[in-house]
Amino acid sequence: MKYLKIEAFDCPDAWYKSLVAIRENGDLFEVRYGSECSVTRKLNLSIEILHPENRPLVAEKAPCDMKYVQWYALRYLWSGVIEDETYTYGSRLRKPVDQIEELVKRYLKEQNDRQITLVVRLPEDIMKHIGNEKHEPPCLSLIDTEMYNGKMHLTCYFRSWDAYAGLPANIAGIQLFNEAIVSEINKRGGLNLQTGKLIFHSKNCHIYERQFKMVESLLRPEQKRRNTFMHLTGGSMKNHPDF
Repeated sequence: MKYLKIEAFDCPDAWYKSLVAIRENGDLFEVRYGSECSVTRKLNLSIEILHPENRPLVAEKAPCDMKYVQWYALRYLWSGVIEDETYTYGSRLRKPVDQIEELVKRYLKEQNDRQITLVVRLPEDIMKHIGNEKHEPPCLSLIDTEMYNGKMHLTCYFRSWDAYAGLPANIAGIQLFNEAIVSEINKRGGLNLQTGKLIFHSKNCHIYERQFKMVESLLRPEQKRRNTFMHLTGGSMKNHPDF
């Protein structure tokens, strides 16, 4: 199992770099159980996004737009009320304990608390079936939080992550989710806190076989742009925000 860490300037940069990393370094892995059985290329991947607040949150060529990202952040993460869904991340974060409300109240009292972790995964998710229905455990398992130097930093774990179609909406939506949390704390406490880094871990960040050609087509002009930049700068990309 290959492990890799990448550092990205903002959310669109994180998407591109994740796809490049998986294409160039990923292991072939055949999924035989889950939402989609397919050959994949995958990495055990960590992503550090230094400025996730930077706009735009979504790359121009990503298979999602801001309208969907806003829906995802508000309905799937924040409120969790969606008809015909067995569960959402928000429904688990709100019940049986309203973890988001407790987070806000705790940071209003003590900003140096290291123990505020939002948990999405449940013990019973280890079971492949609940009742008579096939059960799909959440991809996002937890959101860990830490306030440092007046900024709210989030560390998130995805057990499985679709790097092409899911990742760009997920990271942008979680940034909006973080902005909503910080806004609520500031409003109630008269504070001026800001959002900080987003850090993600996934033991199986992958590209499905049906996406291989799409990813190759997407990255081909990006690779050409990188090669041109390296030629013009004598081969150095150090500290350049796009690379």
